[in-house]
Amino acid sequence: MRFMRLKLPFRKDRKSVSVVRLSGVIANGPRAGISDQACAPLLEAAFRKGKPSAVALVINSPGGSPVQSSLIGSRIRRLAAEHDVPVYAFVEDVAASGGYWLACAADKIYLDESSIVGSIGVISASFGAHEFLNRQGFERRVYTAGKSKSMLDPFRPENPEDVERLKGSLEQIHDVFKTHVTSRRGGRLASDQDLFTGEIWLGQKAIDVGLADHIGHLVPTMKDMFGDKVKFRVFGQRRSIAQRFGLSLAQDAIALIEERTAYARFGL
Repeated sequence: MRFMRLKLPFRKDRKSVSVVRLSGVIANGPRAGISDQACAPLLEAAFRKGKPSAVALVINSPGGSPVQSSLIGSRIRRLAAEHDVPVYAFVEDVAASGGYWLACAADKIYLDESSIVGSIGVISASFGAHEFLNRQGFERRVYTAGKSKSMLDPFRPENPEDVERLKGSLEQIHDVFKTHVTSRRGGRLASDQDLFTGEIWLGQKAIDVGLADHIGHLVPTMKDMFGDKVKFRVFGQRRSIAQRFGLSLAQDAIALIEERTAYARFGL
C-alpha cells in the first residue's frame, strides 16, 4: 500500500540550498579545474534535485578561458530562469577575470574581507625565441598557404600587423566581458571609476565600487536567509579513475604548475 504524504498546516518543510564548488583555472579539457563540460551535470543537478530554495556558487578561480566562462555563466542564468531559483556567489580567495565572470552570474556576490575580485580585462602572453635560435645556429623553416597562418610564431621576429590583429581580438573579447558585467551588476557599479582596467579589489573596497554586495560566508548567510535547519546539498566535480589512483602524475604536475602560476598573479 502506498502512503500519501500529508501537508499539515502547522508543518514546516525543511528548506535546502544546493552548493556548487567552482575551483581552479577555467579551461577546456578533461584536466581543467573548471570547464562547461564538467560543470554542466553538476549545475543541472543542483537546480533540479530537491527543489532547492537557492543555489550557492562557491568560487575560487583566477580566471581562464573567456569562452568557457561565458558558457558556464550562460548555463547558470538559463537554469536559474527555468527553475525560478535565486543564485548567490561566495568568493573564497579569488574570483578574478573569468572567475569574476562566473560570480556575475549570481544575483548577489558575497566576499570574505580578504577576497580578491575584479581583473576585468583580457590577456595574451607568449615568448620570442628567434634570437636564441639564431645564436644556436638553428634555421626555422615554415611553409604556409595563407599569409596569416603563422601569425605570432614565437620562433620568428614579431610582425606589427600580427600584433595589431591580436590587440583587436583582445579588445573585442574585453567588450564582451564589460557588457556581461554591466548587464549583471547594473546600477550597482560605481559611475565615477573605470572598473574595466584589469585592476583588482579586496573585500569591502570591492563592495564600495559595486563589484560585490556583502561581506559574508556561505553557511551563516544561508542560515540567515532560510533558517537554522536549512539543508545543504553539495555538488562537486569527481576526479577520474586515473587521477584518483595517481596514473597521470606527469600531466597532473604540469596542470598544477599552470594553475599555481595563474594564482600567483594575485599573490596567492
